[in-house]
Amino acid sequence: MIEFKLPFLGADVDQGKLLEWRIRPGDTVRRGQVVAVVDTSKAAVDVEIWQEGTVVELLAQPGATVPVGAVLATLLEAGKTADSTTNAIAAAPLQALPAVAARRRVSPAARKHAQDHGIDIAGVVGTGPQGAVTLQDVQQLEARAQPQAAAAAASAAADKQSAMRRAIAAAMSRSKREIPHYYLNETVPMRKALNWLAAANEKRSITERLLMPVLQLKAVAMALKKHPDMNGFYLNDAHRPSRTIHVGVAISLRQGGLIAPAIHDVAEKSLDQLMRDLSDLVRRARAGSLRSSEMSDPTITVTNLGEQGVEAVYGVIYPPQVALLGFGRAREIPWARDGALLVMPAMTASLAADHRVSDGHSGALFLAEVREWLQRPEQL
Repeated sequence: MIEFKLPFLGADVDQGKLLEWRIRPGDTVRRGQVVAVVDTSKAAVDVEIWQEGTVVELLAQPGATVPVGAVLATLLEAGKTADSTTNAIAAAPLQALPAVAARRRVSPAARKHAQDHGIDIAGVVGTGPQGAVTLQDVQQLEARAQPQAAAAAASAAADKQSAMRRAIAAAMSRSKREIPHYYLNETVPMRKALNWLAAANEKRSITERLLMPVLQLKAVAMALKKHPDMNGFYLNDAHRPSRTIHVGVAISLRQGGLIAPAIHDVAEKSLDQLMRDLSDLVRRARAGSLRSSEMSDPTITVTNLGEQGVEAVYGVIYPPQVALLGFGRAREIPWARDGALLVMPAMTASLAADHRVSDGHSGALFLAEVREWLQRPEQL
């Protein structure tokens, strides 16, 4: 029997509220299939399963809050049969059919208005002849409900925002308490990258243009191939380097807070594909629609605060990752080259790394490799 558990969804998530099952007992599931939707303090996450088999029993009901690691369902391995599967299906409760209410007198205009605005006509008190529900009755109920709904929505949003801030604070406090951080920064000349990006975008439509963060993500991924000690996790008192490079992208949410889901296999993708992936990830993160693998898979995180006008950012590592790279804004600075002084667009790349895994020397070599890749944008 296979146990399907609520997976790790990031250092700042320790529980989730089950919103929806997308499977039922007797269903056959495959690797990578979305089987449930879970609400965290940051987003509604589509939870994937990475085993194959037949669903035997669902152990949590929608609306339940469950901790990370809790068993949500049991499955029978693919290719196996058991009487318990049949019994579980047979024992599964059938949904009761809705009772048929007595027919009420409702004017066509009232019925259409209720349908268009999602109002349950059964809850409307009729004031027309013989208790008939009129359009005015529906509109009056709608008017009374709107302030209540708005107040409830505002209260729920405030509660969610507060929970998010608490979760972020707990995760970052844990990170600073448990991880011996060290910090390095490097000034990166950006003239070649900016010129190349401008020339490349001249050949593209507005919707296909590349942004600087895409070059940064690819440069980081290529540098990680040469310096794998920055890529991976620290678990059970040991460094576990990752063979894959899944870069977490720090995304600010419109309602406040931060989330850092992963773009997978960054080193293997073209810049155009990365731009599409980044745009899609930002859109879904801000809409609150992410996949569990995007939350659990980042092997390093990159944050870019250049849009906010800061010169440098010194981040806190997301455990169990071992490094975080930050980029500030591109700015013009005095630059000496070949005995001459000129003006150079440059940005600061900063590294936060785990001293249990690497030291300043290896961190400096990694930052230098990122810098060199940004001098060769045509090779990215």
